[in-house]
Amino acid sequence: MAAPKAPRLGKGAAVALDETVFGERFHESLVHETARSELNARRSGNASTKTRGEIAMTGAKAWRQKGTGRARVGALSSPQRTGGGVAFGPRPRGYTVKVNRKARRRALRCALSLHAERGSLAIVDAGGYDAPSTKAAAGALDSLDGDGRVLLVLGPDEADCAKSFRNIAGVEVLADGDVGVADLVGAARLVLSQVALERLTARASGAPAPDGDARSAPDAEKATA
Repeated sequence: MAAPKAPRLGKGAAVALDETVFGERFHESLVHETARSELNARRSGNASTKTRGEIAMTGAKAWRQKGTGRARVGALSSPQRTGGGVAFGPRPRGYTVKVNRKARRRALRCALSLHAERGSLAIVDAGGYDAPSTKAAAGALDSLDGDGRVLLVLGPDEADCAKSFRNIAGVEVLADGDVGVADLVGAARLVLSQVALERLTARASGAPAPDGDARSAPDAEKATA
């Protein structure tokens, strides 16, 4: 079986991909579990309501039990009355779901391999953008096959390339340290810079991050969780 390759945006030879990372067989339940964990971790979990014992209202009986001709009633703070407390409402909580590190790495390999398998992965020469140019970025995307939302993943110190693509409709730009499995599987097409490709490959395989990054691959995984 030939090693997987990814075309370059515009002109240039295709880039060979690491088969151990981009040749992973897709595991649907594992990818779902990891994506769910990442999306849950992004929730603030600070939704809160007050119970009938916490609202600023008297607890006295609204009117006497008998003799008024009206239905009997208790405190105005009861949940069925306007302005009363909320029964079984949301409270501040955490939504974190733990996924083991090896499972998270495999899910990342599955998501990357899916793009490589269906031909929705391409490489962009981020170093070719000496200054922001949306026109040049839009022209480069014309050579990208397929339709749908594009996720562009860049490494550090590639701000000019990010500024070139970020104003194009349907394109989302993320740093390689911030991208997760949920972002990858949610994108119809994936574009990586050479630096981002190397760093994601290292992260998915558990190797130290290239370019002398102070954070190890496991630390980067924690940052995206």
